[in-house]
Amino acid sequence: MDLINSLHGGLGTIVAFLKLALESISVFCVVLGLVSSLTMIVGFTRRSRRLRQDLPALRLQFGSWLALALEFQLGADIVATTVNPTLQSLGELGLLALIRTFLIFFLQKELEASERQVKAASEPKESAPG
Repeated sequence: MDLINSLHGGLGTIVAFLKLALESISVFCVVLGLVSSLTMIVGFTRRSRRLRQDLPALRLQFGSWLALALEFQLGADIVATTVNPTLQSLGELGLLALIRTFLIFFLQKELEASERQVKAASEPKESAPG
């Protein structure tokens, strides 16, 4: 029984580190998304292009990083629940998973729309027959 208790304690320590690592990666993704988006904005202004025209590309860039960060956050929540799965912690996980999945789903829809706008803007326009 002592072996099982010590293994459970060790698993708790591993899960705590893993949760911290996943949450740190999530924050890192948001920071990388912010930096890459700011880099895009600076590039747009240097090329004297209107930011409004390039907004779909910017949204696609930053939204992709946010979706990735949400995935890591969801993973951290799942890992944290494995050690002490009480009814309350499972309920909280279910609610968080539902909210994050909902956010990821609609963010993905927005990203797909932005991607279509970016592709449409980058395709050469057909000239009228004359």
